[in-house]
Amino acid sequence: MTAKLHWQTEGQGSDLVLIHGWGMNGAVWQQLLPLLTPHFRVHLVDLPGYGHSREHHAGNIEEMAYQLLENSPESAIWLGWSLGGLVATQAAIQAPERVNALVTVASSPRFAAENTWRGIKPQVLNDFQRQLSDDFQLTVERFMALQAMGSPTARQDIKLLKQAVLSRPLPNPKALASGLQLLADVDLREQLDQISQPWLRLYGRLDGLVPVKVAAELDALAPRSERQVFAAASHAPFISHPEEFVKALRTFIG
Repeated sequence: MTAKLHWQTEGQGSDLVLIHGWGMNGAVWQQLLPLLTPHFRVHLVDLPGYGHSREHHAGNIEEMAYQLLENSPESAIWLGWSLGGLVATQAAIQAPERVNALVTVASSPRFAAENTWRGIKPQVLNDFQRQLSDDFQLTVERFMALQAMGSPTARQDIKLLKQAVLSRPLPNPKALASGLQLLADVDLREQLDQISQPWLRLYGRLDGLVPVKVAAELDALAPRSERQVFAAASHAPFISHPEEFVKALRTFIG
């Protein structure tokens, strides 16, 4: 048994696990809670190395998924944003009996661009990795700006992201470096055919980190999944368009 990660549970209904992205923590979902808790029993987690789980560590995506599975509900809908989507996807592959539906938000089975695959340019990830050792707080703030870029409410989006990060202990620099490495290295594309659960993929058309064209490529790799694109959203549609986001989720869950 590994040491327990920090979890926050609120609401009533079907169990819904929410997993944040790189550099963030579970507080990033705070503004969604009033919209979700009347319909779901919501479980917010701080990933290993982030927020109140700052002293924990996971060396790879399998270990990260395992640590979440250790203390999550026996059966739940798993929703992951960005890096969190990668973790949720890994959990769905690793323990299909525990993940009864999967929702990935502004996420990709392969974040780094490679050959014809669209994604984050490796040089961008390398630059962030290098900047971490100089000023990790500034690096996280730059990443926030990148996530909001293109959103019509970018300034407000960044403000909400920053509030979430600062409301809990700052992420562990080791976890930030490890997370960037996961974004650079992990490739789950060949394992997607193992996902038999209902799967909803949500994207922002203006997203500069996970290009919307990835959605079309995943239609072929995961033909049984569903997708929805928010026309005026960037990398954090649940922040810029919370009502539309929850409506899409509730429609999918049925």
